[in-house]
Amino acid sequence: MNYKIIHELPGRIRLCCGRYALSPEKAAALEQFLLALDGIKTARVSSITGSVLLVVNPGLKNAVLERVDNLDINTLPDSPLFHNLEGDFQNKLFNLVSVHLVTRYLLPAPARMLYTCVRALRFVGKGIAALFSGRLSVEVLDAAAVTVSIAQDSLGKGGGGAGSMIMFMLTLSEILEEYTHKKSKDALAASFSLNIDSVWKKTENGEISVPLSKIVPGDIIVVRSGVMIPLDGEVFQGEGLVCQASLTGEPLPVLKRKGNAVFAGTVLEEGELTVKVNSRPDETRIEKIISIIDESEGLKAKIQNRAEKLADSIVPFSFAGAAFMMALTGNVTKAISFLMVDYSCAIKLSIPIAVLASMQEAARRRIFVKGGKFLEAISKADTIIFDKTGTLTEAKPLIAKVIPTAGESREKVLSMAACLEEHFPHSVANAVVRQAETENLKHREEHSKLEYVVAHGVAAYYADSRVVLGSYHFVFEDEKTSLSPEEKALIEKETEGYSAIFLAREGRLLGIICFTDPPRKDAPLLIAELRDLGFSKIVMITGDNAAAARRIAEELGIDEYHAEVLPQTKSALVKQYRAEGHTVIMVGDGINDAPALAAADVGIAMTNGCDLAREVADLVLLSDDLQSLCRIIEIGKGLLARISDNYRKIMIINTSLLALSLGGLISPGTSALLHNLSTFILSASSNRPYLPDDE
Repeated sequence: MNYKIIHELPGRIRLCCGRYALSPEKAAALEQFLLALDGIKTARVSSITGSVLLVVNPGLKNAVLERVDNLDINTLPDSPLFHNLEGDFQNKLFNLVSVHLVTRYLLPAPARMLYTCVRALRFVGKGIAALFSGRLSVEVLDAAAVTVSIAQDSLGKGGGGAGSMIMFMLTLSEILEEYTHKKSKDALAASFSLNIDSVWKKTENGEISVPLSKIVPGDIIVVRSGVMIPLDGEVFQGEGLVCQASLTGEPLPVLKRKGNAVFAGTVLEEGELTVKVNSRPDETRIEKIISIIDESEGLKAKIQNRAEKLADSIVPFSFAGAAFMMALTGNVTKAISFLMVDYSCAIKLSIPIAVLASMQEAARRRIFVKGGKFLEAISKADTIIFDKTGTLTEAKPLIAKVIPTAGESREKVLSMAACLEEHFPHSVANAVVRQAETENLKHREEHSKLEYVVAHGVAAYYADSRVVLGSYHFVFEDEKTSLSPEEKALIEKETEGYSAIFLAREGRLLGIICFTDPPRKDAPLLIAELRDLGFSKIVMITGDNAAAARRIAEELGIDEYHAEVLPQTKSALVKQYRAEGHTVIMVGDGINDAPALAAADVGIAMTNGCDLAREVADLVLLSDDLQSLCRIIEIGKGLLARISDNYRKIMIINTSLLALSLGGLISPGTSALLHNLSTFILSASSNRPYLPDDE
């Protein structure tokens, strides 16, 4: 297993595998594997940071690390925790079918009738409860249909066949609905926590490990390289580069030093920080984001399922039809036909199957959908909002331009910068070295006395002259490089909308290297396809600066953009579009996107997004292909069309059966049989694919 030791004390080791190196399933499996090893007292694995905290018995550290070295994480089976839902669904389905077949064909008639009556108590109880609450709902119709069918069976053949079949179909629809609901609920109920249970608190007697819950404002904690910052606070001592992309959308790490604010959920990539805490664990910015999410999810839960509402609306007509026929003809059998041919039964069975089929097809195309209602909403959407960093862009810095000064050539500036940066692994250094290699520029080690200043830059000597490369602060403030008015104007002009580093020698500026976070290669095609799918408004919102946002928006042909926005502002913008009458899809990948994902009609998270965004989102794109977003929209539209088609077929078939039964052409028993048969055929048809295999 690939890792590095980022912190070590006697009996305690923290390893780092890299952010996003472990899926939640693999993290759980790795934790179970480590806990089973001899010599390990405690193991905690975080899929968010990719960190592994081990507490080992004295003298067994090397043996434990040897086992970890030889471990292939891909050979570990996913934790069974993540498969209980599928297994539970299959078991319930198997038990339902088995019991139905056994009771129908093996039990004697009296026992079968007794068993059917006992089972009917549950449906009758629900119907009575609905009546007492003042609702004439599907539960009432189900209870009436079950009761009348059992009464008919007892007066006829006495086998309980019709009543048993109706209850079988109703229970099957309940299992399917429960499965769909739990798939959504389980995903959203997963922990939103940062998976940090203890921190290092600085005291007069040194550092001590303290439970996170015991930290109060004013305490001073130590955060080391590769570790997630657990609480909001202010840097008390030290310097470091903090990755805030998940919170602010900034693609590049940010320098933090004494007096700067840091936030829970961000990651210290380089350096070491001593942080003075200014919030409790339940008062951090990330916890405030979660409270917004909880509020939005609560509102979403109040939306009724479309099929249930339609089924409920038909119930009064079924009872009215039965009463009318009884009053008109005095024929109980014809009156019962209105209850035996149950519109709601077909609706409640075929619609969940259509939803389940759409979710399965989405999963086959590596799209995780947390509930059918989101597919229905996505089919009606006319506005789509994208976060910029990591969604429409790569979140991987590239060199946009190299501007030489002081008479130097562009090639010399780039090769000199690559010569210095090739010794360091951070993303900006990699971009410089990669660009030099692409241009086939040689950058032999001509320097000496190489010195790296964490979170600032690098300094070296070329032929006894000091060369520095790094941030504006490092080059011009710390190293006192001179800056003429013309050079200052050049910097302001050339760096607008870009991040930049500066190269200087002996106090003179030699060149400027600007970085950009370019659009993904498939982003233009995505925007074009979305317009073809009927989206009238395509919007981008980002925490990045206005110039960078404008450049990306113009390049991709996006209708509107909003820059330098906070998480709460993103959420407010989504709510504003909804208030204007738009049905809104929000696509994002960071902690900062979570409130907006929750506030939208449909929130969609990217596969490389943070754990919080994936938990909050209604859909998760599990592949890195942006076109899968268009595929899920097509599936959503197909689902809505299939539901509408099912409604029409149900109304036509069941109304025809009622007419035939009332005309005396078929008996109520035959109409019930044909009704059940048509329901199963329609349900089976609902399970067909939505998109061609070559999509």
